[in-house]
Parts: sequence; C-alpha cells; structure tokens
Amino acid sequence: AAFISIQAFPALLDLPQDLEVSEVSCGSRNTAVVTRGGELYTWGWGKYGQLGHEDNASSDQPRRVEYLVAEGLRAEEVVCGPWTTYVCVLE
Repeated sequence: AAFISIQAFPALLDLPQDLEVSEVSCGSRNTAVVTRGGELYTWGWGKYGQLGHEDNASSDQPRRVEYLVAEGLRAEEVVCGPWTTYVCVLE
C-alpha cells in the first residue's frame, strides 16, 4: 500500500503552470481546488471515494477529476467534509 502523508501544516504543491486556482477546500484528510477554467483537482486520503477518481486510491499529488471533463461539466465551487467532497458544477 502506498504511504500517504497527512500533514498538519501548509505545504507547497506543484500544479501545472497554466492553472490558476480560484477556490480551495480542505477536509479532515483530503483537499480539493477548483481552477479558473472549471477543473477540479483533489488529493489526500481517498478510502471512501471522496477524491472523485472513481476508485478508493489515495494520492499525495493533485489529480484532475476526469469524470467532470468527460461529462462536459465545469466545477464552480467545492466543499470538503470529513469523508466527502461536494462540488457545484455547470453543464
């Protein structure tokens, strides 16, 4: 099993250079950002599928939620809870 670092302090993360973050939310063990282009990136503990990557994998690195892209949905807002992530999207 992969080791996932859960840090209780801020950490600098690398997103692709052309992305501008418009919103961020932190859950108890997961984090999500919405970009100005309407993409959603998530990372952290994913045991309950709260990262939205159609699996239960955890990740230390931000990953784009491909489901939204495939469905032509634009993320507008995100709120992370203890074991959940809520996303407001536009078609």
